[in-house]
Amino acid sequence: MAIRQIRVIGDEILTKPCKPVKEMNDRTRELIGDMFETMYASNGCGLAAPQVGIRKRLVVIDVDDENQYVLINPEILETSGSQTGPEGCLSVPGKQGQVTRADHVKVRALNEDMEEQVIEAEGLLARCILHECDHLDGKLYVDLVEGALADVEMGETEE
Repeated sequence: MAIRQIRVIGDEILTKPCKPVKEMNDRTRELIGDMFETMYASNGCGLAAPQVGIRKRLVVIDVDDENQYVLINPEILETSGSQTGPEGCLSVPGKQGQVTRADHVKVRALNEDMEEQVIEAEGLLARCILHECDHLDGKLYVDLVEGALADVEMGETEE
């Protein structure tokens, strides 16, 4: 596994929709491992493939102590409720802003074995799933920020 370079705001790849993952192979397995390693090294709780320069519909998430999620070709099935809170992004270093997102999400995706899974989440996990799925469509959270972005100490940013 290796730590990959995280692309930052202004990089064109972050504004482009991603392509579906068609099959699991050694390169994709390596990418998943690298994405987790990169996310942990950067103190993040989620990372999407375009953030490391790969235009594939793949995200990794860990919001609570190594309860890892791999979402391949995720599809949001339903959302409900509302939560407003601070949000940051490894691709927008040193900044965060108030963002309102659904408080509950139901998502269908493939896992690392290309098996279908349906995950229902609330709170921070729901926020993270929605944030990462936005990356796959070329969207950044900065477009949803209510008010201005604020400076934060590195390592405090959540994604």
